[in-house]
This record gives sequence, structure tokens and C-alpha cells, in this order.
Amino acid sequence: MINKLITRIKETNAPIVVGLDPMMKFVPEYIKKAAFTEYGETLEGAAEAIWQYNKGIVDAIYDLVPAVKPQVAMYEQFGIPGMVAFKKTVDYCKEKGLIVIGDIKRGDIGSTSEAYAVGHLGKVQVGSKSYYGFDEDFVTVNPYLGSDGVNPFVKICKEEKKGIFVLVKTSNPSSGEFQDQLVNGRPLYELVGEKVAAWGADCMGDSYSYVGAVVGATYPEQGKVLRKVMPKAFILVPGYGAQGGKGADLVHFFNEDGLGAIINSSRGIIAAYQQEKYAQFGEQNYADASRAAVLDMREDIAQALAAR
Repeated sequence: MINKLITRIKETNAPIVVGLDPMMKFVPEYIKKAAFTEYGETLEGAAEAIWQYNKGIVDAIYDLVPAVKPQVAMYEQFGIPGMVAFKKTVDYCKEKGLIVIGDIKRGDIGSTSEAYAVGHLGKVQVGSKSYYGFDEDFVTVNPYLGSDGVNPFVKICKEEKKGIFVLVKTSNPSSGEFQDQLVNGRPLYELVGEKVAAWGADCMGDSYSYVGAVVGATYPEQGKVLRKVMPKAFILVPGYGAQGGKGADLVHFFNEDGLGAIINSSRGIIAAYQQEKYAQFGEQNYADASRAAVLDMREDIAQALAAR
């Protein structure tokens, strides 16, 4: 799957992943009204609204970007109906040729981590048959429990030719409370980066590993260091746009080949119509605003890479 991701990045000239993180305040009123008319102001109504909202965005941007990243919590909050909407979103995106990165941030003891890995990337055995559960192409993984929590994902990656992105240096302001702590004189995130490189060493695609890393755009200097620590790991970079990251901050996340990183923007794209810059589209044309935001982001990143 890492080879497919790289191919799609080259085809679209867009190292971009769109975060499908729907919140009800982002969903246009006309979509909510239609969903509530059919299902009432219920969990089912909310799930229908976010599904229709997602579908509109995907229809508008699928030809521009290689991948999407649905954040599972935004669906889980609506219970079982929300998780049905999550699965519908995953399946629809794959039908459109998009690579799906499930932002699930899982990581637990061995047997539990194995169940997470099977449920999201692999097949579960049911009697004499086996079935894919959510069937994303990549997922995000929390390494805090060490190799016990990560190895089950690596095993499934090898079996299914899928991938993971391990949290290394996250984009949130308080990430340094733990991630920047010094261990034998080195920040913890560097040690985690070294483990990512080790986990991925025997899990390689043609030029990059199935085991990637998450490093926030809001920490470009750390990204520069981690790029050297993990030369064969693809880096998923959240924090562009709404969290303050911009194209000029991102150049160090890429290797000399112009690859090695994929930049995430969530509400900066999916709620673009609520920004002053794209307000002329209006909520009826929210998906067209998202498309315009993707085009602007692609240009911003291209200019930054050309200038480095």
C-alpha cells in the first residue's frame, strides 16, 4: 500500500491527505434539515448528516488528492449509527480510488492490539470464513505501550501489504509534556523515531517502509531532525492550516526525492466555506469551497518545495 500511496502522490502532484473529521457545526443546515426530516433529531439523523456531508466533499476532491483520513472519534460520538457512517465513508472513498488512513490512534497490550489491528486492517475469523472489518489501508498507532502494542499491527501490515503511522511528535501544544522529555540526554520523540525506523526495516515497500510516523507541522525543527532519524519512513504531517502550519514549515519533512511526507488538513478543507477566504461559495456550495482549498494548499506546498 505504501507503493500505491507514492504512485498516487506522483499522479496528483499533491502530497496531501484530507482529514474527514466531521462535526455537526461544520455540516450545512440544508444537509442537517434533510437528515433530521428523514430520521429525526436522533443519532441516526446525525450519522446520516455527516455521511452526506462527507460524500459531497469526497465527490469534489477525489481527483485532486491521493488520500483521506477519517478520524474515528468524530463518528464514535454518534454511537453505532456513527460507526456505520464511518464504514460507509471508508468504503465510498475506496470506491473513488482514494487511499484511506484510519485515524484511530490505537495501541494496547498484545492481544488487544492484535484485535485492533485485525478489526481495522486485517480479516477476522468467523468459523470457517474470514471477513474484513473496517478495512482501512493505513491506521495511526500509539506506541506508548512499546513493541507489544505495535508488533501486532506490523504483522498485519506484512500480511495485508498495508501500513501504519506511529505517533512520534504530535502537533498539539502540550505534546512536549512527555514527548520532549530527555532520556539519557535525548528527547523521547527521537528514541521513538529510532524505534519506528527499526520496526520498519524488515517491512519495506520499494523505497519506503510500511511503518511511517506522525510528526506535527507545528514543530518543523523537530521534523528536520526526525527526517534524518527515519529516512525510510513516510511522515504523516498534521497541523497544516487551522493549527498554524504552512507550506514553508513543511520542506524539512520531505526527502531529497521530493517524497517522504504527506500533509494533512482537516477543517481547513472540509469547513473551508466557513472561512472568509471562501465565503463566496456559501453553504450550498460547501464542497466547491473544499475543492478550492485543496487547490490552494497544493499550490502552497509546491511553491515551498520549489523554493527550498
